[in-house]
Amino acid sequence: MPLPHGALLLLAVLLMVAGGLVALCAPLPGIAAAVLGFFLGIGGVGLLVSVLCVAMKNLQAAVPGHFLLHPRTGTRFSPQQSLAIQRRLDRIRREMSTDSVGGTPALEQVLEPAPPSTPPPWTMEPPPSYDMVMKIQEDGEQR
Repeated sequence: MPLPHGALLLLAVLLMVAGGLVALCAPLPGIAAAVLGFFLGIGGVGLLVSVLCVAMKNLQAAVPGHFLLHPRTGTRFSPQQSLAIQRRLDRIRREMSTDSVGGTPALEQVLEPAPPSTPPPWTMEPPPSYDMVMKIQEDGEQR
């Protein structure tokens, strides 16, 4: 029976801490203690990574829509289906390209009349000059 994830996480952290302590303050000769501590720490890191990967793999029920955590099921097509899908997509692309080049006009063009080629003549008077506006503001402040 495998250990629960919490116990494996605790074991991984303990291995890393023990590796660090052995490498730094062990009474063994210098290089032997460093090598032993290094391997204990690497083992702890490896165990930690593997436990986290297994935990992420088991999160499928908790995160229902996440695409990275779900296996790709139902996305395989038979060769006949994939050929039919490809032909249909090609036909749709050809129809769309002929419509944009000069086929039938789009629905918006049929419903709305085309804008005139020249703008209508300007019927409004020009805005007042800067001096005129400043003079009107000064008169308004004096009242």
